[in-house]
Amino acid sequence: MIHAYDELYLSAARTSLGRMLDFAVYDLHYDLTAFFDLFISSGIAARFESGDFTVLAGMSGIELAYLVLDKSYISYIRTEPRFTNGRSEEYWTGWALAYYQWETALCFSEIIRHIPIKDIMALYRPYHEMDIRQFVDQMNTLYHAANA
Repeated sequence: MIHAYDELYLSAARTSLGRMLDFAVYDLHYDLTAFFDLFISSGIAARFESGDFTVLAGMSGIELAYLVLDKSYISYIRTEPRFTNGRSEEYWTGWALAYYQWETALCFSEIIRHIPIKDIMALYRPYHEMDIRQFVDQMNTLYHAANA
């Protein structure tokens, strides 16, 4: 299988996307769908999915969220990030979705067109406790069902 980019960047990419979504929702107070739409329309998703290492591993999730806002020409006040002890469902959504995008090499916009981001987050239970490959199998099932 041809992956979206070298596996060397995968761990950092997953952490960054997860943290970006968590920060956008809990610290910047964006709706998950609205922010992910900005991620796609800003062009940052295209850079992420094509393996731009400055986006994949060169930025934290917080920096990535601010880059999305900058590229979307949205004014904001810098917020001190709050780091929680646990991982939110939004964090897991970004973390798992980054893996799925890497595994399939599909564009984020293509994935979201068939499986909305909130439907992906709804997979948190039970998939956050399972091997990531089971999440990939479920996403493939949902993706193919949406294309049938």
